[in-house]
Amino acid sequence: MMTAVVISGAGLWTPPHAISNEELVDAYNAFADKYNQQHAEAIENGELEAKPKSSAEFIEKASGIKSRFAYVKDGILDIDRMRPAIPERGENELSNQAEIAIEAARKAMSAANKEACDIDAVIVSCAYTQRAYPAIAIEVQQELGIDGFGFDMLVACSAATFGMHRAYEMIKAGTAGCVLVINPELVSPQINYTDRDSHFIFGDVATAVILESADSASGEHQYEVMSTKALTKFSNNIRSSFGYMSRANDVDPYGPDKLFHQAGRKVFKDVCPLAAEHISEHLAAHQLTPADVKRWWLHQANINMNLLISKKLLGRDATADEAPIVLDRYANTASAGSVIAFALHHEDLGSGDYGILCSFGAGYSIGSLVVRKR
Repeated sequence: MMTAVVISGAGLWTPPHAISNEELVDAYNAFADKYNQQHAEAIENGELEAKPKSSAEFIEKASGIKSRFAYVKDGILDIDRMRPAIPERGENELSNQAEIAIEAARKAMSAANKEACDIDAVIVSCAYTQRAYPAIAIEVQQELGIDGFGFDMLVACSAATFGMHRAYEMIKAGTAGCVLVINPELVSPQINYTDRDSHFIFGDVATAVILESADSASGEHQYEVMSTKALTKFSNNIRSSFGYMSRANDVDPYGPDKLFHQAGRKVFKDVCPLAAEHISEHLAAHQLTPADVKRWWLHQANINMNLLISKKLLGRDATADEAPIVLDRYANTASAGSVIAFALHHEDLGSGDYGILCSFGAGYSIGSLVVRKR
């Protein structure tokens, strides 16, 4: 009989620096005033658009976000810079992303009662990696003293769940017995802090989970993965076009089109019904209904999306206990949002309780795992 696969530990690393909506708005509005003054003639002639003002109230109403964490706060609120000031590290130094990945990994390993010698593979799955190669996962593997293999995955906001899918499949296939999946979401360098509609969306964080055969699991809180489900559907409505081709294209590698940008209203209209249908079908495959689910660990991009999706499924508003929200403090953390929610809100469930982790975002991509507490 094929072995069961469990999530046996979760880890969350939170950066030391927080930025409130008020701080971010003060910096953005000061930048907008300066920009509009410097380009007054072009704006008057219709050659440029004036930068609109923002407000903390606008941000919270539009997204539910009240603050976010930053790996490095310096530079973000400087109206003459408007991006984090992160000193470059040498090739023989630990990379920034590996550094935060290791922090989360160690917490997950501790929760799962695992040592480096127990782990067969490392997957780093996130929205961005800070270099093309060598893989961040292999660097993390080296630093933690893990034998076996590692690789990176990029699936935007569904990277965490898709990474867990790969771990589940490897364990089911017998190519690994224990897999460490890490989501070091260092997204602040790709945020356009001069754009009113997107400067507030993201925050930095790192999360990690251990998946392993149920036969070897000894963590205090174990969740059997009943199954996984994935969907991708191409859309340009969420895009980040930074890449090595800019050198050959003779274009600005840091232009607005190369940073994160989206058509927010279109995303909302497209993704909400897709995600609700995806979750409903995944549960139905186990003869479950939304009412059978004790906890919804949903992607944390926008509170209005989560409220609408859960209402479509439940026929009513979900309670904070059923579908915990963490984006008010963490903002959108790309793929890590559902894992943050899981890390902070899973220990209270009882044996036999069902839950679902689900991410949705650029691609479009949707990934889910139906789990049951052992």
